[in-house]
Amino acid sequence: MPLSEHEQRMLDEIERALYEDDPKFANSVDEKRIRRRRPVIALIAFILGLVCLGAGVILAQGAPGFGIPLSVVGFLVMVGAVGLLVFGQPARSGVMQVEAPSRRTTSNLSDRMEERFRRRFDEQ
Repeated sequence: MPLSEHEQRMLDEIERALYEDDPKFANSVDEKRIRRRRPVIALIAFILGLVCLGAGVILAQGAPGFGIPLSVVGFLVMVGAVGLLVFGQPARSGVMQVEAPSRRTTSNLSDRMEERFRRRFDEQ
C-alpha cells in the first residue's frame, strides 16, 4: 500500500534531516547500495553452500557423522542464498509510480479540510 502524500512528505523530511545530521551513516545505509550488494552476497553464500555440500558428500564416505551434517548445512545455506536473491528484492509492481504534484501556496477549502482531517487522525 503506497504512502499518503502527508506520510511521504514526513518521510522525506526525516531522510533529509538524517543526511544533514550524519551524512556518513546515511550513506552507509543507502538503499541503492544495499540493493546492489544483495546479489553479490547471495552468490557468495551459494558458492560457500555448494562447497560445503560437496565437502560433506566426500567426507560422508569415510565419516558419515561429520559429512552428512556438513552436507545438510551446505544445502540450507544454498537455499537461503536463493531465498535472499529471490525474496530479498523489493516487490516490483507493474504500476509506475508518479510523483505527487508540488503543493500550491494557495489552497482551496477541500485541501485545508483534508489537511485538518489528517492532523486529527495522526494525533489519535
